[in-house]
Amino acid sequence: MPQENNDQAALLKEQLFHALDLMRSDVKAVSREQAHDRDLSSRRLSALETTAQDHETRLRDVHKGVTEFRFLVGLSGGSVILAVIALIKSFLS
Repeated sequence: MPQENNDQAALLKEQLFHALDLMRSDVKAVSREQAHDRDLSSRRLSALETTAQDHETRLRDVHKGVTEFRFLVGLSGGSVILAVIALIKSFLS
């Protein structure tokens, strides 16, 4: 009878250790997945920030070109040639 109890205790011990190993493996897998998601989110955010900065720069450049165009048209008294030159200049810069 004592041998049977020892065998059952040993079997239970092995089962518990196996269950613990499985839980540790699951926790590691979740940690890796979380790290991957965090890295992916960080990269997406960085790409969005870069895109937003690019759009802001483009908008500022366009605004500057329009302002120069309006200024030159105002100075020329409506001269079509100066307006065309200003328009071409705004697209080239």
